[in-house]
Amino acid sequence: MCPSNDGGAPVVEANPAGDAPDLTLRALRQRIRQQEILAELGVTALQGADFDKLLADTARLTAEALRAEFCKVLEHIPSENRLLVRAGVGWDPGIVGKASICADLASPAGFALRTGKPVISNHLENEERFRTPEILAQHGIHRAMNVILQGDGRPFGVLEVDSRSEDEFIEHDLAFLQGAANILGMAIERERHGRNLEAALGRHQVLLKEMGHRVKNSLMIVTSMLQLQARDIGDPALTPHLEEAANRVLAVARAHDQLFQGADIERLDLGKYVEGICKDLDDSVAHCVIHTEVQYEIEISADRAISAALVVNELIANAAKHAYRGRRGGKIRVAIAGAGGDRISISVRDEGAGLPEGFDLARPKGLGMRIVTSFVEQLNGTLEIRHHEPGTEFVIMLPC
Repeated sequence: MCPSNDGGAPVVEANPAGDAPDLTLRALRQRIRQQEILAELGVTALQGADFDKLLADTARLTAEALRAEFCKVLEHIPSENRLLVRAGVGWDPGIVGKASICADLASPAGFALRTGKPVISNHLENEERFRTPEILAQHGIHRAMNVILQGDGRPFGVLEVDSRSEDEFIEHDLAFLQGAANILGMAIERERHGRNLEAALGRHQVLLKEMGHRVKNSLMIVTSMLQLQARDIGDPALTPHLEEAANRVLAVARAHDQLFQGADIERLDLGKYVEGICKDLDDSVAHCVIHTEVQYEIEISADRAISAALVVNELIANAAKHAYRGRRGGKIRVAIAGAGGDRISISVRDEGAGLPEGFDLARPKGLGMRIVTSFVEQLNGTLEIRHHEPGTEFVIMLPC
């Protein structure tokens, strides 16, 4: 919020004629219009209008409310000790966004910025208290009024209204100008908070991506160690188990890799993710050919995507191991598609020997099928077995 006049009485140039304030009907109508404009600015600020547009609208409406030809929003640039004309109305081309004035105590705007005291100067040509800025002299301006624009914790700059006319600004005008500055000050606070929040969110996302990248690298190291152990152990009974474990870790690592590369750090494109898993499995099931038919842009949470991918990983491993029993050229088909009603269909089909006699999905014996049924249950999904001639198809239906 902008400060009120609590920081000290406004610096007002004495009226040489000693005239009383204008209490005519025209003045009354102007006061009513000023209140309407303050309400309009307040609504615009609360609606979250574009910040630059709000600055421009404030300058335009402030000039209208005070029957002045000029108004400008001056932004303080501390590194240069100057006030930049950030927005304005009435000025010659090349002024807004480029021209600036010194922010020292010798200028009316600089004085308002440094002291927090509003400044009214109705006769700039006779002004002895302050130096008249060149920009005002160039535009033939006779009178000016300035109030500080307070941001969040530090001043944003100054709101200034200027006129060529021989009329005078009075303290009633100052009350309006301070009200407009208060509204703009709230918008400035919101803008700064928004920028700070976006910056903090950006840093947070960078840190999360970096963490995901490191987790992926760590999992890749574990995968490599398991694969090395599988090759070096020399135990035909243990080697396949180590390779399967390596593939499971690799599936999780790929999820972190996709999260690291994408814009969304919480959701994964299930089709692309599973397609990548299938490519990773090409070497470990070299005697089989994996065909994928996946629908892209089915995005689900990363945790659910990892569980679903591990299900596919296990079903492919089981098909390669049991359906073809080492026979080369076996085909494994993986399909993912939307099934309507916010559901996803995942299918893994082989053309092999079929399920062994006595296979009971409710009481699976192998670790792979126990992993499959456990994850499907966690995902609130259903698992159906379809028998084909030849082969077997596992169909999982999951809620999105």
